[in-house]
Amino acid sequence: MPELPEVETVKRTLKQYLVGRKIIDIKINYDKIIKYDNKRFIDNLVNQTFNDIDRYGKYLIFKFNDYSLISHLRMEGKYFLQNDLKHLTKHDHIIFSLDNNQYLTYHDVRKFGTMELTKKGQEFRLDSLKKLGPEINNPNIDLSKVYNSIKHSNRSIKAILLDQTVITGLGNIYVDETLFKAKIHPETNMNELSFERFKSIIFSAQKVVEKAIKLGGTTIRSYQSSMGVDGRFQNELNVHTLVGKECSVCNSIIKKIRVAGRGTYFCPNCQKKESL
Repeated sequence: MPELPEVETVKRTLKQYLVGRKIIDIKINYDKIIKYDNKRFIDNLVNQTFNDIDRYGKYLIFKFNDYSLISHLRMEGKYFLQNDLKHLTKHDHIIFSLDNNQYLTYHDVRKFGTMELTKKGQEFRLDSLKKLGPEINNPNIDLSKVYNSIKHSNRSIKAILLDQTVITGLGNIYVDETLFKAKIHPETNMNELSFERFKSIIFSAQKVVEKAIKLGGTTIRSYQSSMGVDGRFQNELNVHTLVGKECSVCNSIIKKIRVAGRGTYFCPNCQKKESL
């Protein structure tokens, strides 16, 4: 699943080509991707111009003259800019015809992605965005406020970091890498962590995400950000997907367990399970 660095890469890539372009037609091949009313979606977006593309957490926010389109890529959603429609597949579900005779296509094998339209300026009144916590890469994040809201939780720190209502932007890959960097066992309960330890985890996450953004995110299995852009952070992974391989720090063997319902990779020596 694309996480914050991958979505940031998509945003930056698309922004180069779409800002200033006008939508002249929209074709919907799989209407469940569109939340609510398909006709309203088409009627309101045709003749609108891309003014900007923003991101919050894992959501893309396409900003037009009068509306904003909120897009979540879910597992495998991708956007592609095409010169013609000769190579469309059954997985190209939404097609935006642009005023320069190009097409922006939304491709999604799993069909889990969503698009939601709202009036410009009303983005954070939508349930999908208003429930989200602060972004992990926000330098002004109020860590005391976040910590105080969860410090008594008996959930694992991995579950906490995956919870987008606490802090948004992290998914399975970057949580594993964050906890390795912070030397925290993924099953450690939140209520065992002091504020200083929690703060060190967040700082580790910010460093991991910052580096991943610089490298264009992570390309793992079938995920590719968009328009042929491959991330390079997979070359920097310390534990994620590396089960059975030696830890780059201590040469112990990387293990895989399930935490918070997710496959979880960690070094049993660098990330010893203990109360802190």
